[in-house]
Order: sequence, then structure tokens, then C-alpha cells
Amino acid sequence: MPHSGDVIGWLLNGEDRANLLQRIAPAYSRVVAHHVTLKAEAAEDERAPAAQDAAIIGLANDGEGVQAAVVPLNGTTRRPDGGVYHITWSLAPGRRAVESNAVIAQHGWTPLAPVEIGLTVGRFRPAKSRAAAAPRSSRRRTDAG
Repeated sequence: MPHSGDVIGWLLNGEDRANLLQRIAPAYSRVVAHHVTLKAEAAEDERAPAAQDAAIIGLANDGEGVQAAVVPLNGTTRRPDGGVYHITWSLAPGRRAVESNAVIAQHGWTPLAPVEIGLTVGRFRPAKSRAAAAPRSSRRRTDAG
């Protein structure tokens, strides 16, 4: 089946997002705090499974414009593609969310006391495509980034 160009994963619930942004200060001017990726370039018939247990357990920051929150899902931080489950938290101008996994791999992450989060299975366009297409999920997106 052809790829849709969509990302599949889990959207951070709006109420949790608002509370978390008060607890975990964004380090950079562009606040993202939107989703956890399972797979980019997903086929049209692919879906993410429900996330049973999710929590933010750490933060990564390269000091140069990428901040990410590490999120184990159902007991593991390791994605099937070898990356780390995370939420890109904030970005400086010129930086991209896709850089978060490299930042985590190169700089590691600082543990935090676990903060449980609510996630909803979702399918959405990468940031560069969002202006052209609204997110497609069972919940309406509540953020502007």
C-alpha cells in the first residue's frame, strides 16, 4: 500500500498538555508538545495501538535549540525503528522536531520523577505539511504549534 506522508502515533491530550507546560518549562521559543511518534511515512491502513501506560520520565536538551521529553510507552522507551519514544517539547528558530532523536542519542537525557500523561491514538501530518492539512485524529487538536 502506498505511503500517505502521515505520521502515526499518539497525541498528547489537551488538558495534560496545558498542565505539563506549567510543570516543564519550554527551553525555546517554539513550543511543540504535541505527540509521540510511532512511525513517519505510514501507509494509509496503518494505525498505532492504544498506549496503555505513558509518562514523561526525562528531558533531553542539546543547549542549541532542541528540547525533548522522553516517554516510555507500555514499559519501553525503544521504538520499533530503534529511536526513543519522546515528545519534542520546544525548538529554537531553524531547528526541527525530527532532530529530537539525534539529540537524545548524542546528549542523553536527564531523569525526572515520572509524570503520567494521557495520549490518544492519532494520524497527522508532519509539521512542514500541517499548514496544508488539518490533523486527522479522534480528538481535535488544541494547540497552535
